Amino acid sequence: MSTGNNQHYLDPTHPNYLRWKRSRDISIERGKFVKSIIAKYKAITNVKILDIGSGFGGTIQNFLDSSNIVYSVEIDNFKLSTQPQHPSLKKFNCDAFNLPFEEQFDVIILQDFIEHIENPEKYLLYIKKFLKSDGIIYLSTPNKLSIFNLLADPHWGFPFVSIFSRKQLRKFFIPVFRRLEKNRVDIAELLSLNSLIKIFNQNGFSYKLHTIEAIKALFESPQQIIWSDFHLFLLKILKKLKLEKFLIKLSNNRTGILNKYFTPTFYFVLSKKIKNH
Repeated sequence: MSTGNNQHYLDPTHPNYLRWKRSRDISIERGKFVKSIIAKYKAITNVKILDIGSGFGGTIQNFLDSSNIVYSVEIDNFKLSTQPQHPSLKKFNCDAFNLPFEEQFDVIILQDFIEHIENPEKYLLYIKKFLKSDGIIYLSTPNKLSIFNLLADPHWGFPFVSIFSRKQLRKFFIPVFRRLEKNRVDIAELLSLNSLIKIFNQNGFSYKLHTIEAIKALFESPQQIIWSDFHLFLLKILKKLKLEKFLIKLSNNRTGILNKYFTPTFYFVLSKKIKNH
C-alpha cells in the first residue's frame, strides 16, 4: 500500500489550509464541470471511467451510476479511504505509473494532475495504452505563463513561483517558505500551452481546448472553477465592473495569446489521432 504525502492538508496551522479545505468542500461541484465537458463527447452512462489522482473523490461522485464502471487511482491512502463506497466504484491505492490492471477505458480523467508528474511526456505515452481507440482523456492543468498565476501561484499563493521548475522549488523555495513539506512527493511544475501541445503531438493525441465553457461556468457557477482567495477576489472585481459579457465574448478555444498568457487553467479533451493509411 502507498501512503503518498503526510496529511499536511489537514493541518489547520498550515498557510494553505483554508485553500485546500475550500477545494475539498467544492470538489463535487468541480466534478460537475468535468462531467459537462465529457458529456460533449461521450455518453455519461454505460461507460468505463478511470480517474487518476482522484483525491477525495469529489469528481467521481458525479459518475457513480449502476450502469458505469469507475476506477479510482490515488496514491494517498487517507484520501482514498474517504471516497464513498459504491458498487460501480473500484479503488486502487497505487502509483500512477504502475497501474495494477490492463483494462481500457472510454474516459480517463487527469484533473489537475499532470503537473505533479515528474515526466508528463512519458506519462501520457504510458496512459495512452489504457484508452480505447474512440476514448477521450479529460486533462486540466494550471497555465505556467498566465499573468494571474504569475501574480499568485495556484499551489503556493506566491508571486512568480509558477515559472519555477520542480528542481528550483525544492532548492530555493521550499527550504525557505515551506520547510515542513520538503519530503512531499507531489510538488507541481506547471506547463505552458506550447509545452503541452508539443507533448500531445509527440504522443499522437488530438486536442481541444474548452476555455469558453470555463469562462461561462466561472460566472454562472464559480465553485466549479475557482477556490483560492486571490481568484475569488478577482472574480468579485470583475463582477463589480460588470465585465461578464465582455469576457465571455472575448474568450475562445484557440491557441493564441489569450490562452497562452491569460487563461489560468487549461481544460483539454484529448483523443487518439486517426492514422492515415
